[in-house]
Amino acid sequence: MERKKEIAKLINVLRRTARTAMQAQWTGGDRDAAAFCTRQYNRVLSRLSELDPNVGSVFEPLAEDSTLMVAAMASRQLAAYYEDEVGRSRPWGGVYGAAFDTESFKHFWQRCATDIEDLGEYIRESVEAWAREQRAARAPSDEDAREDAASEDAGA
Repeated sequence: MERKKEIAKLINVLRRTARTAMQAQWTGGDRDAAAFCTRQYNRVLSRLSELDPNVGSVFEPLAEDSTLMVAAMASRQLAAYYEDEVGRSRPWGGVYGAAFDTESFKHFWQRCATDIEDLGEYIRESVEAWAREQRAARAPSDEDAREDAASEDAGA
């Protein structure tokens, strides 16, 4: 299999492993789930190390008794390492417009919302970007700050 295609497939496995580990953590998953996610992460890391020897200098295998949270974090970080090669996991590029435009929402729903698990993952991943946009919108712009300073200087 072509190297780039195999890496993309392995990253998809890591993303699913992270998602599964987080869901199991939230729902009170047991040691079997943690052990499975840990083994899966270690197998993917091993294969990635064969394809890309440099990855071994940054990432190491997880201990067998790692928690679900550790497995999820490790899987997400390893997937992030390859983002520039395989791209971000963003199945719904135009979802922001869907909140305001019924046609955009219809297109989004028909194209992407068939898997409620993916919808939940998208929401979790998008909250940070949304919060950043909200903070930026509420913060005074540099131009507003300069105008305020200029009016204060003129009044003094």
